[in-house]
Amino acid sequence: MFRKMAVEAVGTFFLVLTVGQVVIEPGAAAFAPLAIGSALMVMVYAGGHISGGHYNPAVTLGVFLRGRASGAEVGGYWLAQLIGAVLAALAVRTLKGDFLVTPLQPEIGAALLAEFLFTFALVYVVLNVATARGNEGNSHYGLAIGFTVLVGAYSVGGISGGAFNPAVAVGITFLGISPLGNLWLYLVANLAGGAVAALVFNGLAMDADKPTAATPAEQRELRAAGEPGRG
Repeated sequence: MFRKMAVEAVGTFFLVLTVGQVVIEPGAAAFAPLAIGSALMVMVYAGGHISGGHYNPAVTLGVFLRGRASGAEVGGYWLAQLIGAVLAALAVRTLKGDFLVTPLQPEIGAALLAEFLFTFALVYVVLNVATARGNEGNSHYGLAIGFTVLVGAYSVGGISGGAFNPAVAVGITFLGISPLGNLWLYLVANLAGGAVAALVFNGLAMDADKPTAATPAEQRELRAAGEPGRG
């Protein structure tokens, strides 16, 4: 468990560190979402084989509701992710020195919807590419997850800030990018998005079949099962 928590802390650290470095001026401007999505991608590839590469309490919640994590792992992962986020915020303050930011003041209703939708998309993608039998052993899971965040940041970053992650929300709150009074917005929308994604995954039995990833032998079995009087 300690090893998994350490990996989660390291991955979350570098994700939040990247967010702070590319968002706070002088930052990466229009390339910021690309840097953030790429940071998540490489950290998922780096630690996915040990902890699953969540780096996001909403993802951990979704994996738990999907049945691939225990209650103890949820608590441990959340703690590790929070520690990683706070340490990253401290590192950004050291690296950036004195800086001025204008805190986000999003329209609450639109921001809640934006954060919910793209956290749902993120967790939905994670569950399908990283936990479904039909995608076992694939090499694209990290790219798919990182690009989901990139797409979300470009799509609604101007509306909500594009956190899609309670740990990132804690980090940007520590950095003053988002005011403390708005932290609830991210916690509610992100955790709800993760939970609903898991409910959809389970409700549609998206782990029950593997038609696109079946081997030739498995395809023959599928065809045989579908013949009259068989299966």
